[in-house]
Amino acid sequence: MAKSRFQYELPDHRVDYGVEVEIDTLKIDEDAQRKLNPKRAKSIADGLIVDALGSIVVSERANGLRYVVDGMHRTEACRLRGLRTLKAEIHYGLDQQQEATLFLIKNRESAKVSTLDEYRVGLTAGDALCVSIDRVLKDHQLGLGSSSTNSVGAVSAVLRITKQYGPEVLHRTLRVVELAWGRDKESWDGVILGGVAMFLGRHGANVDDDDLAKKMLKRGLAARWRSEALTRASNGGYNNSGTGSRESQCYQMVIESWNKGRTAANRIG
Repeated sequence: MAKSRFQYELPDHRVDYGVEVEIDTLKIDEDAQRKLNPKRAKSIADGLIVDALGSIVVSERANGLRYVVDGMHRTEACRLRGLRTLKAEIHYGLDQQQEATLFLIKNRESAKVSTLDEYRVGLTAGDALCVSIDRVLKDHQLGLGSSSTNSVGAVSAVLRITKQYGPEVLHRTLRVVELAWGRDKESWDGVILGGVAMFLGRHGANVDDDDLAKKMLKRGLAARWRSEALTRASNGGYNNSGTGSRESQCYQMVIESWNKGRTAANRIG
């Protein structure tokens, strides 16, 4: 993955390498790593070369139970192929939160962890950014990861907004778009959230959220906002059609909506 958003710290603890472990004794804690993809496990099983498996990473908790931290799909592939054991790197004495941190450490240089999985596991690990996002989303009775009336699908946008402007701007952004267009998956569009957050992050001290929402609604519904932002970004040329450009165009649209009907002295530049 790209440069990580998270800080990784683990206490000193015992680690044993190259330990042969019984597959049937291993457990999975999906709060401390990605969710199992059965198709991926089946694909690995179909082409499995046992000598090239390497070692999985396992945490043996204080109660003696062993949890797979990294290598869940290889473990499931071995199970599907009827193998009884595989080699493991065993970490002792970690709790669930520390296991989540270990998972992120083991995968920080890899592109195979999705942004949603990184967020979810970061939340289990107690990462401050993830915890603050979770708190804001719960205040708005929203989930993260799928696009629906009660869930925001724009995971990267939510992470970026909170990291750049802080949880208060995320809170205000969600409130403004809901006031403008209600609870609808179109309201939680990443381009719109990014543009509104940019506006609030830069000019929020001089803005009344209720007034802003009313002015945004007068310009049109969320779907129209997204369409116009995409069109404006595309008209700027091929190299200007990325997410950042679309959010910038949405930001300009928010400025235009806010300034409409105001005297020059009361406009935002």
